[in-house]
Amino acid sequence: MRVLVVEDTPELARQLKQRLEGEGYAVDTAADGEEGRFLGETEPYDAVILDLGLPKVDGLTVLRSWRRAGMAVPVLILTARDAWNEKVQGIDAGADDYLAKPFSMEELLARVRALIRRAKGHATAEIACGGVVLDTRTGRVTVDGEPIELTAFEYRVLSYLMHRKGQVVSRTELIEHVYAQDFDRDSNTIEVFVGRLRRKLGTDIIKTVRGLGYRADEP
Repeated sequence: MRVLVVEDTPELARQLKQRLEGEGYAVDTAADGEEGRFLGETEPYDAVILDLGLPKVDGLTVLRSWRRAGMAVPVLILTARDAWNEKVQGIDAGADDYLAKPFSMEELLARVRALIRRAKGHATAEIACGGVVLDTRTGRVTVDGEPIELTAFEYRVLSYLMHRKGQVVSRTELIEHVYAQDFDRDSNTIEVFVGRLRRKLGTDIIKTVRGLGYRADEP
């Protein structure tokens, strides 16, 4: 899963990026509204964390621009404490959720997980496919109840495929959602990750759809 953080306070942006990456997300950051709007328009994200008080272009203008363009990506806005008018304006502009500063990082992570889960059509925090269960709260993966150790990139690939369970995901789409913008992308590594996942999981839930990509489905 890939997340965009649009935040102009360097220390907060750094903390958000670090925590989100630690939770298994690919993360891009933008320090002003102009850059954030551009990234949102040109890169495919699974969720956006958007501060409203941004330099160059304010967050509400960015959000309205995305929604007018038909972008449906889930957006969590960061507002000033007790600024109820900002919350109302943000939701009216198309935000899916909000959080007032200062906030608990755990609460922010829970809200991002929920936004992504709901956007992909999942009602619960655990996503199951065959005997494989991915717990989005803990990042824990089990097969028939036994925990499986995955690298960060293996987890990203499995998480994206299981969030899109039953749907064909092309290799290009996988690359776009498991790597951040500044990462040196190599399409061949996706095949390597899928091969390792199949061996580690020991069950055939990742199907190859010839000429199209991969699909997580019941074995």
